[in-house]
Amino acid sequence: MNPEGAPVAETSFRIVGIGASAGGLKAASDLLRHLPADLDMALVVVMHLDPNHPSSLEGLLERVCPLPVHEVTDGLELEPGHVYVIPPNKSLSVRGRALHLTPRTVSRRPPRPIDQFLRSLAEEHDGRGIGVILSGSGSDGTAGLQALKDAGGIAFAQDESADYADMPSSAVSAGCVDAVLSPESIAQELVRIGRHTTDWLYDAPAEDARPEERENDLDGLVWRLGQISGIDFIHYKQTTVRRRIQRRILLLGLERVDQYLAYFHEHPEEAETLCQDILIHVTGFFRDPEVFEMLGEAVFPAMMKERGPEGPIRIWLPGCATGQEVYSLAISLLEFLGQSSADVPIKLFGTDVSEQAVAVA
Repeated sequence: MNPEGAPVAETSFRIVGIGASAGGLKAASDLLRHLPADLDMALVVVMHLDPNHPSSLEGLLERVCPLPVHEVTDGLELEPGHVYVIPPNKSLSVRGRALHLTPRTVSRRPPRPIDQFLRSLAEEHDGRGIGVILSGSGSDGTAGLQALKDAGGIAFAQDESADYADMPSSAVSAGCVDAVLSPESIAQELVRIGRHTTDWLYDAPAEDARPEERENDLDGLVWRLGQISGIDFIHYKQTTVRRRIQRRILLLGLERVDQYLAYFHEHPEEAETLCQDILIHVTGFFRDPEVFEMLGEAVFPAMMKERGPEGPIRIWLPGCATGQEVYSLAISLLEFLGQSSADVPIKLFGTDVSEQAVAVA
């Protein structure tokens, strides 16, 4: 995803990542059997499978699902109205419309195939991705669901009907779930979302009046949001803003833009919710390795050369989101200074317009 939050890849349909582990076959079957054959989405089921035995997951789901079910092969292209299942002993990611398999790496840590797939979905498809965490032990899927929601996607978790509640409960506790529902209800939500029109996302803004004079269109809403929040969203990438508005429309169960405009004006608290949705919180530790390498090779040496004998090093990172970049920079600086770090006063400042993101940082 680029810095403005624009998706790298674009499809005319949504992609749903479904993660499950222990007890997940029953939950996934309950979800898939309630989907219509004409669903305009591609669904990818990522389950924890025995790495040493062939999988029967494709055949088992095919018995209950009205959609065609396929075990993934490397490079297979996604199509709407199809279900794809991960094969054993593989890691799965999506690039554009293509699914890619890699051998699972040997590690002392348990594999996290759900996190890996959902993260790739977040990076490639921005707000068009949907994540679902069903029954399972452990916490695989929580980090991936967080990345998906941070990118503007929609996140669901199974309710108390889960035979093993660890995975859905972990996601709920992390605050990255939009709704906690039964598998059947999740299927119903997917159907509703799949039938929701997105034509208005691409409507050209009106030019016959200033934004502050237009109360009944999106430009007027964005202007009003800026007045309430103190944050000027006019120069944000407008496709990103509109996708976040679409996310709110879907989550509120509304059908049309005019309904949301009325809701926005009638519910003052919606301004804060929409504001937090629009602000881009996507970040990560050492996100751009080349940049951190250049810091050690050129930037830090120049800073040390220019500072006085006892002068501090001061670094400010605006737009720090949840802080991973600030901590990454601190780690890099301490590694560069080595043993002399104790003798150098260091002050790092991270700021962001999102109070929620700073609280996490």
